[in-house]
Amino acid sequence: MGKITVFNSALIWFGAAVSIAEILTGSLIAPLGFSKGVAAIVIGHVIGCIPLYLAGLVGAKSGKSAMETVKISFGQKGSIFFSVLNVTQLVGWTAVMIIAGGRAVAIVAERYTGMYSPAFWCLVIGLLIMVWVVVGIKNLEKVNVFTMTALFTLTVLLSFIVFGGDSSTGASGVMSFGSAVELSAAMPLSWLPLISDYTHNSSSPRRTALISVLVYFAVSTWMYMIGLGASIFTGETDIAKIMMGAGLGIAAVFIIVVSTVTTTFLDVYSAGISFSSVTNMVSSKTTAFIACIAGTAIAVFTPIEQYENFLFLIGSVFAPMISILIVDFFILKKDHFQESINLSNFVLWAIGFAMYRACMQVETPLGNTLPVMVALIVFATVVGKIRKEDKNVCSDN
Repeated sequence: MGKITVFNSALIWFGAAVSIAEILTGSLIAPLGFSKGVAAIVIGHVIGCIPLYLAGLVGAKSGKSAMETVKISFGQKGSIFFSVLNVTQLVGWTAVMIIAGGRAVAIVAERYTGMYSPAFWCLVIGLLIMVWVVVGIKNLEKVNVFTMTALFTLTVLLSFIVFGGDSSTGASGVMSFGSAVELSAAMPLSWLPLISDYTHNSSSPRRTALISVLVYFAVSTWMYMIGLGASIFTGETDIAKIMMGAGLGIAAVFIIVVSTVTTTFLDVYSAGISFSSVTNMVSSKTTAFIACIAGTAIAVFTPIEQYENFLFLIGSVFAPMISILIVDFFILKKDHFQESINLSNFVLWAIGFAMYRACMQVETPLGNTLPVMVALIVFATVVGKIRKEDKNVCSDN
């Protein structure tokens, strides 16, 4: 089986970060103002990208895909719970991305066709994602070189348009600094249950994990800042309208469609890999097709307006999961891969999940993710060492 090159991985994660969803999320931070907004975006991305890197490193060192690494902490059957949740959230995220892209393209296309048809563009985007699945992750490098070069050029142009505004219109609404940090951390955290799918089979796994996260960090913060700047300097949060007003036309359609396809492809691709860790009765490519069809159908028939709570739900499930995996893999050096289910780690995860949800009601300067993950890592480490000492005492007796 061919290996994914470091360069291809960098292109993949560049494409993952360039998305309408990231720009729209950045626009939500506008009530803080530009300086504080940028600070919150950078701090949040640092908080989110550190566990993202560690998750990718586990896959790189172990040679296991994302949901296979979960078995290290939760066992063979224990990982099924997270695999099912992961496939479910990936289908949901696919729908969110497709509807955001479909609506944006429909706004631009309406000027030239006189018809506003987001459902049609959702179908077009869904079909293009399927083409990406057919081509396959290892054969996309040449395609990605062209698409990412064009996407980079057009995104730079978009940045000049957004930040070239003559006056600041400000932004309405209220948002605390901690909430903005959490919203910024939420996007990299949403990739936690996926990243090892792209680091475990690389030509240089450890380097791939680092480069992938660095590229994602840089580009994702850039996208957030475009959204932030759009809201503050142009008074418009709809990127499609900004691009249309700047006369980008077909270029706007290209940016929206390609960025949506390259990001959402990773969701459906990983849905296939995640389901393969549950059963090998269906190929990962077939599952990816099913996930894409389901996500497209949801996008066409279900009105999705807000997804911030969806982002926070993903974080509350997978941040505690990766915290426990970090403790087992890097600190305690434990491997429960051959076990059926590790109940003690499930109890720890449930505690972490409850902590995360409870902390969402409390404002902290650095959001919820960092304090919850640090507290859970410390607690899980202490519990693990106590259990190890108890076992040693029992064996001595």
